[in-house]
Formats: sequence, structure tokens, C-alpha cells
Amino acid sequence: MSFDKTKTDAEWRAELSPEQYRILREHGTERAFTGQYWDHHENGEYRCAACDEPLFSSVTKFDSGTGWPSFYQPLNADAVAEKTDTSYGMVRAEALCRRCGSHLGHVFPDGPAPTGTRYCINSASLTFQKKQD
Repeated sequence: MSFDKTKTDAEWRAELSPEQYRILREHGTERAFTGQYWDHHENGEYRCAACDEPLFSSVTKFDSGTGWPSFYQPLNADAVAEKTDTSYGMVRAEALCRRCGSHLGHVFPDGPAPTGTRYCINSASLTFQKKQD
């Protein structure tokens, strides 16, 4: 899988906070119910914290009860890439920013209609742009 926006490790470290680097570039996760967006309800757009690529609309955000921001679909079909993740003895679909390859979270088949999909995303992987009235 190739990505449009690539940088050196040093460039990523200089641009991201230590927590963002750990999650976005080292495929980490934040503790449930600790991220700034898990209980966020403003209207707008969630973007990749690494490259500012638009990823999710607040319209598709829902409360999954998991403690992480959850969405039932990306903003568009090209926003999020998926890759098989076999870490920790599990087989899951990892969600990656299609533009820069940063780790966002995981994708599960237990979301609400209309897709039945849950994109479980780390808050540290996101920024938020409020919708202008």
C-alpha cells in the first residue's frame, strides 16, 4: 500500500505530539474514555491529525459505548484504507489514513445501520473542524 504524503521519522516526530506520534506512527491506542472526541457532539468534520486529510463527518458519528469516537462510515470511499492487523492474537481490520498511512484505529462489523460498520478511532488521530453556519 502506498501513500501520497510520506515523511521521515524525524519529520513526523517534529510535527506530532509524543502521544500523537505513538498512536499515529507506532500504531498505538489511547485508553477508553480519555480522548477529547469520544464524547464530542459538535457539527463538522474530523480530519487526520498528521496530514489534515478529511476523514469523517459528525453526521456519521455515534455513541458506541466503547469510549472511543465511532463512525459508521468515512467521509468518502477514498478517505480511509484498511489493512489486516494480527497483533495481540486477534485478527482485526486496521483503519489508516489513505493519504499519509497514519494509524487511526480499527474497523468492526458491529456498527449501526445503514452500514453495520464501526470505525473505532483514537481521538489523538483526529483534529476537528467545526461546520461554519
